[in-house]
Amino acid sequence: MMNLQAILDSIYGELQPRLGEGKVADYIPELAKVDPNQFGMAIATVDGKLYSVGEADTSFSIQSLSKVFMLTLALGKVGEGLWKRVGREPSGSSFNSIVQLEREEGIPRNPFINAGAIAVTDVVLAGHAPREAIGEFLRFVRYLADDETVTIDQKVAQSETQTGFKNIALANFMRAYRNLDHPVEHTLGVYFHQCALAMSCQQLAKAGLYLAARGSNPLTGHSVVSPKRARRINALMLTCGHYDGSGDFAYRVGLPGKSGVGGGILAVAPGLASIAVWSPGLNEVGNSQLGSAALEMLAARTGWSVFGD
Repeated sequence: MMNLQAILDSIYGELQPRLGEGKVADYIPELAKVDPNQFGMAIATVDGKLYSVGEADTSFSIQSLSKVFMLTLALGKVGEGLWKRVGREPSGSSFNSIVQLEREEGIPRNPFINAGAIAVTDVVLAGHAPREAIGEFLRFVRYLADDETVTIDQKVAQSETQTGFKNIALANFMRAYRNLDHPVEHTLGVYFHQCALAMSCQQLAKAGLYLAARGSNPLTGHSVVSPKRARRINALMLTCGHYDGSGDFAYRVGLPGKSGVGGGILAVAPGLASIAVWSPGLNEVGNSQLGSAALEMLAARTGWSVFGD
């Protein structure tokens, strides 16, 4: 049996001289204040063990990692009907591109680019006031992580609301094409709050376990989604989870994953483990530079790539 703690310790040791690499997401004022010299990593295995290293219990803004959880909620509400509103193909464009949205008449390419995630949030908002939808989302993530202390960082939510002009443009564009059912400010209010969720690597690794364990959380026994749906969410994470760097991440790491501009990455080794890594410095396509390197090392040392060792 491999020693996962020893593997994590060795990865951390090798990456320490590189702490601070990359560039923090400075277009969200609150994220610009984060110290880039931080690194945390946690692995939650399907047999109930948790391994961690570095600042794995430090909360950070999960940003686009929230899109995985909101997608799970939306599929629970409308099932396969969701795909009338959003596609399932990699974008090949910037995560907040409006050009593609115009060309494809208001149907976003996939649920992990910003336009797609806003459409998914609009689905979850149906029948709710924005505050209720935010509450439902927060309760769901607490349920996944089995942790009532998970919270939304109001300062980050406010920071995004005040500066999210591209997202406002994307939402208005979709509303013009009738692919948004609610007032733009209602849908975006929920979206900005979901992205401002603060979690640690340990909490995230536990929350992602249902994707590693055929739709159920083995730590709590909670059934979250069907095995088929878990498999399909993993497929989307593999092909679309890293914006325009998704192909490169699949090539180097070979695991379904979702990144966020807060510097976090959630990765899934199906049948084995859920992995969360965080380091705030981003590479040129908006993914954590050291986080990506750490996952590449982990995949190489464990043989966990979905494509074989």
